[in-house]
Amino acid sequence: MGREQPKEKRTGGDFAAATRRSGASAALGHMAEHRLPTTGLPPAAGPRRHSRRPRRRCRLLLPPTFALALLSLAYLSFSSHASLPFHPIHQGPMNRENVGKGMDKRDKRNTTVKENISMTIDKSEPFIKGRKKKSYGPCEIEFLPSVDNLVEPADYNNFTQFLLKYILTEGHLIGNGIFEPLFAGHQSLQEREETYYAKNQSLHCGFVEGPEGYPSSGFDLDEHDRAYMATCRVVVSSCIFGGSDYLRRPTKSRIGSYSKKNVCFIMFLDELTLTTLSSEGHIPDENGSIGLWRIVVVKNLPYKDMRRAGKVPKLLAHRLFPSALYSIWLDSKLRLHADPMLIIEYFLWRKKAEYAISVHYDRTCVWEEVLQNKRLNKYNHTAIDEQFYFYQSDGLVKFNASGHDPVLPSYVPEGSFIVRAHTPMSNLFSCLWFNEVNRFTSRDQLSFAYTYLKLRRMNAGRNFQLNMFKDCERRAVAKLFHHRANGTTDPPPKNLRTDKNHSSMPS
Repeated sequence: MGREQPKEKRTGGDFAAATRRSGASAALGHMAEHRLPTTGLPPAAGPRRHSRRPRRRCRLLLPPTFALALLSLAYLSFSSHASLPFHPIHQGPMNRENVGKGMDKRDKRNTTVKENISMTIDKSEPFIKGRKKKSYGPCEIEFLPSVDNLVEPADYNNFTQFLLKYILTEGHLIGNGIFEPLFAGHQSLQEREETYYAKNQSLHCGFVEGPEGYPSSGFDLDEHDRAYMATCRVVVSSCIFGGSDYLRRPTKSRIGSYSKKNVCFIMFLDELTLTTLSSEGHIPDENGSIGLWRIVVVKNLPYKDMRRAGKVPKLLAHRLFPSALYSIWLDSKLRLHADPMLIIEYFLWRKKAEYAISVHYDRTCVWEEVLQNKRLNKYNHTAIDEQFYFYQSDGLVKFNASGHDPVLPSYVPEGSFIVRAHTPMSNLFSCLWFNEVNRFTSRDQLSFAYTYLKLRRMNAGRNFQLNMFKDCERRAVAKLFHHRANGTTDPPPKNLRTDKNHSSMPS
């Protein structure tokens, strides 16, 4: 009995404490279940003893866990650094010296590789480091108040004159047992070089057919559409292939009655896109039109790459519309927001230009464009490298805005909006640019500056009047939208040839 008295005292104290805690819980609105103590162990002793052990364990585990996390972060940050060698670093002065030498050797190797592939980027180039996101918008354009009494200036057509003819058919290639008709033809490097001279010539410029009996090379149109297109004198055109975009109609309220009556608005679609748009409620009327757009269906596209197929109407308007004097191209992501005749007057007549395209809103150098295309996986990296190395070997250099008299305000265009007069030099440039897109990648921004600079270099004294206008002006005449979601990456072009006559690399 003497041994049990202290136990009863502890039990009574615990019971009183439990009663006070349950009273406090009841005051808070949480009615706990009260149980009387038994003659066994005190009820509070068990929970108190077990609740402290996990707490002690947590306190003991927290410091080593935190230290381990810090060590892991430090290891990841150092091991992912581009200039550190991939081997363990030990203590001691000799080992640190050896590591320093190894780092120097690695830096030298990296520098040599970068110089060899001509992909070095100056520290001053702003796109390498993080920068604030810019906002881009339209700027005001001083269009004429109306198209009434609008007349082409008398001295406007004072441009370089020569005669261009186009190769329409090809026979069998000598020494080649298998012949496959190609839409752009089988152009050798020597033939390609000769076409850059602004002179009377016959050249490859798409729409090349094989011998009689061979299948069509592609871009087949209905004869009624061809006949209508042959009557067009001023053209606004666009295209959607592969169901890659939505149909965006020109803003009717911004287009005058003269343009509605006299300008051809042509939208090229393939059959898949026509079906997609029809399911969305865009159905051509009895005249084959949806709003201002006259729908022209293209069968047998010449390329599996839809972007490359889209370069046919984009760059070869003078082939599709043989009677046209002027044409305006806008990508399917744009909605025309101004009168076509006012656009021609402002960008061509007023500037005395025969070709107008806007500068890129963010980039000026082809080096930047190459890296951006790779970062965003816009195209097969090997094909981009092959094209870029070839251009450098043929004289392409970095854009230098600080030059005394820069040739162009930018080497990278925003190619979604083009205004052009169908002059001999403008038509030649379009053919040359298309042939580069056909030979290399479909990313036409990579080949624009090279094509222009080479044409200029090989025709001293025969000027090509190019107007590279501000991007905000492009945004003022055409409203920008997003494409349909498309996460695919283009495959390398099939026509990257390495044989002697058709190599896309310098021999």
